[in-house]
Amino acid sequence: MTNPATLSNDLVTLFPPGAVAAELREPGDPQLLLPAEAMYVRRAVPKRVREFAAGRLCARRALAEFGIVDFPIQVADDRQPVWPGSMVGSITHTAGYGAAVVSERRSAAALGLDSEVVGDVKAELWPRICVPTESAWVESLPASEQAAAVTLIFSAKEAFYKLQEAVTGKFDLEVVASDATPFDASVGSLASRRSSCRGGAEQKGANPPRGGRR
Repeated sequence: MTNPATLSNDLVTLFPPGAVAAELREPGDPQLLLPAEAMYVRRAVPKRVREFAAGRLCARRALAEFGIVDFPIQVADDRQPVWPGSMVGSITHTAGYGAAVVSERRSAAALGLDSEVVGDVKAELWPRICVPTESAWVESLPASEQAAAVTLIFSAKEAFYKLQEAVTGKFDLEVVASDATPFDASVGSLASRRSSCRGGAEQKGANPPRGGRR
């Protein structure tokens, strides 16, 4: 069966030259998982299996651009994807959507990608997600934009967490609104203390400079 994931010209703009991104705007087909991938979701509920499949299909579609075909994306002890030795990458999946980005290890130390549905981050969780400066920024926005703003912050932190863990195994990040670019609910701009993040409210990407952190 043909891999339904397609290359994404939009997602790849979040990353440096040389990266390749793919996405799938529908649930993944579990029958397309390779045996070495399917073993990790044997006891999972159907929804989780479909999301897992969507992410793996996107990852394998992106790897194919580097001539790496039918490589099973297994799961490490820390739950992170296991990439080919010459590659780095990141996978994200949510309801009805999956995506992945990959790059050669010689071009990037790590990559981070996350997607979230605006509104899924409940208001009672906002104080746990946002530090005081972020909360103050969110509260300064019109009520109609606050959910998207928190989703953007959460997604940016998730993307950076994936990147940071791959490099250091640690996570310490504060995301703040950029003074230069006002927040827009559809195309936001954020800056962090260690990296800059720019992209749509539901998708975030991050990458460190080659050879170390900022």
